[in-house]
Amino acid sequence: MNPIDRLFRQSRKDGRKAFIPFLTAGDPDLGFTEKLLPRLAEAGADLIEIGFPFSDPIADGPVIQASYTRALERDLKLKEIFAAIDRVTKTPGWTVPIVGMVSYSLVHRHGPALFLDHAKEAGFSGAIVPDLTAEEADDFAKLASDRDFKLILLVTPTTPPARVERIVKLCTGFLYCVSVVGITGERDRLPEALREQLRKFRTMTDLPLCVGFGVGKPDQVKELRQYADGVIVGSALVRKLENARQSPKDAADDIINFVRELAGALHD
Repeated sequence: MNPIDRLFRQSRKDGRKAFIPFLTAGDPDLGFTEKLLPRLAEAGADLIEIGFPFSDPIADGPVIQASYTRALERDLKLKEIFAAIDRVTKTPGWTVPIVGMVSYSLVHRHGPALFLDHAKEAGFSGAIVPDLTAEEADDFAKLASDRDFKLILLVTPTTPPARVERIVKLCTGFLYCVSVVGITGERDRLPEALREQLRKFRTMTDLPLCVGFGVGKPDQVKELRQYADGVIVGSALVRKLENARQSPKDAADDIINFVRELAGALHD
């Protein structure tokens, strides 16, 4: 069984929600990323999302874009990301599923089948592909399904119902529910319409519903545990990488303390 399916099956059985932190691969360097991943797991991460730096991301706000730029300044290569994740996931006792957030441009350049093979070999359980449209996803979805590799697609507050139906037929692992219109980034409050959107999605699919974009405070995480199966926090964590080159230990400790606080708000 795919580790993502195993996680959510057990979580539903236990009445527990999944906390999913996002981390940019290679910011400030891959050594930092490797060391931080086990600490994220210990701090309460149930699943970890790894961003593949890309020069022209379509859904990411300025905080994550800046993080990608810092990583790319070191001439980061795809094979280096795979190698780093492989070293982590091959550690004895590692159980936390890892998914990639990756532009389809990178997948296409590498070769879709080869990308999936390399990602799975490295220990990725699935990938979120924000710029892969439902209309163009059939072939890649088949390749992923053949490998028991989860293809996670996004739905937004403005996605028409007919398109949501197509997306949930292609999507596996969990449905990424974007909480706000626009790009990633912290918001002061969650939209009032989000609860109703999640209720509507629940009538359309049995997939776990995980909410991301705009979530970055313990009270927001606590609010979502009534409606979502998982909560994704990205920009609020990535912002803490801004000074990681100068003070890597302080940045890592700051991230871990914040993850522990957010996970506690979801799990307590």
